[in-house]
Amino acid sequence: MSAPRGQRSAGRQISESVVVDAPPAVVFDILADPRQHRRIDGSGTVRGVVTGPARLALGAEFGVRMQLFRVRYRIRNRVVEFERDRLIAWRHFGGHRWRYRLEPSGSATTVTEEFDWSRSPLPARLVMTVLGMKRRNRRAIPATLQRLKHAAEADAVQAGRAG
Repeated sequence: MSAPRGQRSAGRQISESVVVDAPPAVVFDILADPRQHRRIDGSGTVRGVVTGPARLALGAEFGVRMQLFRVRYRIRNRVVEFERDRLIAWRHFGGHRWRYRLEPSGSATTVTEEFDWSRSPLPARLVMTVLGMKRRNRRAIPATLQRLKHAAEADAVQAGRAG
């Protein structure tokens, strides 16, 4: 079992990686299905999918029920980067992105999750600073990666495609 490794924080990006004992297609299937995002959410903020396709693609939109600091809200996301089994990223009106890069590593996959607010406008950056989002995401990313690792490894075993 591999723990998250190599947390990086460069300017307005936070990322971390983990090795998952499953092929990239299995990992990607979880990430590209917005109904599974609650299954892997390490932040505790995702409450469920409101609207959207069963399978994400470039330009797809999906709405999510969220809760932060006891405040419930809905957010709409758009897929802005997409390469099947290799890369997926989505953003919402604040401009920040949640990105997942998948690199084959033998029969396993190295998954890097990144929170990137380098393109966010000043008002969104100020709100994220006030809410402590950098600190929150530093804690949430390793938890999400561990949940994704467990989910993908379980799915791979169930499908007979373990790494």
